[in-house]
Amino acid sequence: MNKTLLILQREYLIRVRKKSFIIMTFLGPLLMAGLMVVPILLATLQDVGKKSVAVLDETGWFAGKFESGDQMSFIIVDAPLDSLKAQVIDGKFDFLVYIPATQFNLPSNAELYSIKQPSVTVRSYVRNVIKNEVENRKLLASGIDPDLIRQARTTVNVLTYQLGQDGELKKSYTDVQAALGFISAILIYFFIFLFGSQVMRGVIEEKTNRIVEVIISSVKPFQLMLGKVLGIALVGLTQFLLWVLLTLGIYFVLVAIFGGDMVQQQTTISGEMLSQIPDEQIDAVNKGMTEVFEVVRSINFPLVLFSFGFYFLGGYLLYAALFAAIGSAVDNETDVQQFMLPVSLPLILGIVMINFLINNTDSSLAFWLSVVPLTSPIVMMVRIPFGVPVWELALSMAVLVAGFIFTTWLAAKIYRTGILMYGKKVSWGELWKWLRY
Repeated sequence: MNKTLLILQREYLIRVRKKSFIIMTFLGPLLMAGLMVVPILLATLQDVGKKSVAVLDETGWFAGKFESGDQMSFIIVDAPLDSLKAQVIDGKFDFLVYIPATQFNLPSNAELYSIKQPSVTVRSYVRNVIKNEVENRKLLASGIDPDLIRQARTTVNVLTYQLGQDGELKKSYTDVQAALGFISAILIYFFIFLFGSQVMRGVIEEKTNRIVEVIISSVKPFQLMLGKVLGIALVGLTQFLLWVLLTLGIYFVLVAIFGGDMVQQQTTISGEMLSQIPDEQIDAVNKGMTEVFEVVRSINFPLVLFSFGFYFLGGYLLYAALFAAIGSAVDNETDVQQFMLPVSLPLILGIVMINFLINNTDSSLAFWLSVVPLTSPIVMMVRIPFGVPVWELALSMAVLVAGFIFTTWLAAKIYRTGILMYGKKVSWGELWKWLRY
């Protein structure tokens, strides 16, 4: 056991001291924190001055329809289109909205001219004003009062509840649960391949350099494989934890430095933008934000995080043992493909089945795929946000642990023979013989 710990220590220290590990450990959080902060920073740097918008309306329908606010000032103009375009170029107007008169006097298209790319707010506001006015005109032409249509509009929200055995009601949010399950499954898939492939490359490198001959003169092949797999698992966990801590640290530092101005300006911008939005949409946004907080409270995050850690570690250990066996059976990475695809297929199957599983979390197929250890790290993480009976979760975890032990034993039998095999093209039949030695 002490020799396994020595191998584990060696694998861990070698990798955490590598420049690539140190660079990625710091670069990853910078990129992730940048993704959170840069959009806010860019929003504060954009030109937030009041925009002047000229409106050339050949239909004559939109006089008084465009309301000026703190962000935009609309001016109805009557001049040739080319001269107005020239005024935009000269900077007299920031934007020019051209609404042409069509043959049937029902404009379905408008044109927006500007030197700079128009913001989404400007484009959306202009489009909504024109759309609403055209719809009103059509309704009036048909003898229908537009106010009656607006009064008849109703937003129907279907609330979903889960009933417990004791009659307890619990709100459910399918979209959020599906997104959480999907992201968790993708992350586990990514980490298993990222760190599992490190095990395989490490074995191939040692085999190619003949270092392994020196190592196994002192330790058993099984101890070498186990120490390597566990050591790289610790490297993965170390990097993952550092990514989380550094990302949060960088984010809070940036917010502390720029946060006051950013938040204030962002709040000002948001408030000015909201002033251009109808009250109904603001109410909908506020209702949506309230619902978001309810969704966050409804998710059992401790269970999700514990399950994520367990299935990440269990799935990695299971596949890392198989990857180590593959690495021991080949002489270089070009020979890996013929063995990688069959081993990777269960993981790929889990990813491919995500859409079906989200819509059928309690189906027999979902149950069995979440019990089979080769697919359970992916499939069970998809199911957990929707609620999984405790006995199913316990069964899945127990089978995954048993699968890891069995797979490690199986991979060790290949590893102990393949690690000293050189210059021979290995087939699946040859691997079967090694298993029976």
